[in-house]
Amino acid sequence: MLQDLLSIYKPKLTGHTELRAQRNLSRMVYIQSGNVRGNSFAVEGGMSARVYDGGYWGVASDTSYDGKAIENALAAASRNAKLLSTKLGVKHPPLPSAPPGKFATKPNENDAEQRAVMEFTRELDSYIVKKYPGLAARTVAMISDAAEKVIVTSDGADLYSMLPRATVYFSLCVTAPDGTVVEYSDFDHGTGFIPDRYSSPEALFSKIDETYEKLMQKREGVFPDAGVCDVIIDSNLGGMLAHEAIGHPTEADLVRSGSVAGPNLGKSVASELISITDFANTAYGEALPQNVLVDDEGTPARDVKIIENGVLRGFMHSRDTARHFDTEPTGNARAESFQAEPIVRMRNTAILPGNDKLQDMIASVDNGYFLTQTGNGSADLTSEFMFGVTMGYEIKKGKLGRAIRDTTVSGVAFDMLKTVTMVSDELCWNGSGTCGKSGQSMPVGMGGPSIKCKITIGGR
Repeated sequence: MLQDLLSIYKPKLTGHTELRAQRNLSRMVYIQSGNVRGNSFAVEGGMSARVYDGGYWGVASDTSYDGKAIENALAAASRNAKLLSTKLGVKHPPLPSAPPGKFATKPNENDAEQRAVMEFTRELDSYIVKKYPGLAARTVAMISDAAEKVIVTSDGADLYSMLPRATVYFSLCVTAPDGTVVEYSDFDHGTGFIPDRYSSPEALFSKIDETYEKLMQKREGVFPDAGVCDVIIDSNLGGMLAHEAIGHPTEADLVRSGSVAGPNLGKSVASELISITDFANTAYGEALPQNVLVDDEGTPARDVKIIENGVLRGFMHSRDTARHFDTEPTGNARAESFQAEPIVRMRNTAILPGNDKLQDMIASVDNGYFLTQTGNGSADLTSEFMFGVTMGYEIKKGKLGRAIRDTTVSGVAFDMLKTVTMVSDELCWNGSGTCGKSGQSMPVGMGGPSIKCKITIGGR
């Protein structure tokens, strides 16, 4: 556990100054067809100081975390900020203030030994081999990560947080009747370290069985007919859409860089059935995958209404972007590591649930597809997107039909969301995601209900 060595420096902090100590832990065991392809455990830690002077940031960091390192980093960050302010000359207003965030999450480092994680993963692999010997290939991976932080700032923020999460990943391959190899992947995830989440390998056997069952459906599957069609997008794709195609264009630093969201603020960009929020820590009374109470600038985190009843309402802000847009920071500044600067990042981004039942939505489609699983996705600042679809089903005359093979969906989110006619009443979360904006790999949560819309789907 990180000790709080920073608070004693608060009386010495002037202007706008941030001190952050951070320790990142990552663990992974990766077994492919019985062979260990990955076996790692890493700890990275240190501290950083950041000082704002006339619109310019001075930053300094150190892998050491002690009094000398803290004092040296503070002095270096102050010099760097002063140098930039003097040399560049153009002064900017001070950063907007925020009420001091004073929160602490419960310390928890109930992590597993690497040997125990290896044995656990091997038992899962052995179960697959014994029960499903006809597979062409198989992969099992256990992954955990955690970020532990101590933050103090000149305006009184004081934070300790520990955010661990654990994921088990399965990928099974089989040869289809046409001779091609078909793959289906799935995962289980949750907050906490591996021992907190998984008590025994047996608890995951049913997930393996479910993965195999869907693989067999996909083995007999067909390629969809390419073109624009009616689809129902399940929560996995809905969450990806909310994150990639709507979330990124509404991060205020990207708005400042020219994203399509800027000129559309206050305008209708989606069906009235669509609302999207970036949640800070809880939603509908439940804790979320990324439980961000205070961001890495010391700003208390609050929910951001991005789209409300189809209208683009707001952007996610750091203190610097809030200064630029003359508004209040939202607590969206997050940093990957102690040596990285906080930038505007999502926390838990989701389409909000509606009032429709999924079975009624399926029954309303005469000829289309139910898309349930995505493997990857990307979008640009125009909200144009393309996502891989790794599992789905035909819908014929209101009933689910055959599974479909791998395909893609694409479109422009601000156009596609205007075609939404039904939104299910269930909100599902995926907390295993990682976002790589600006080279900083950060854990994120994403989610949503099922939505009925028109989309362009690829074929063979």
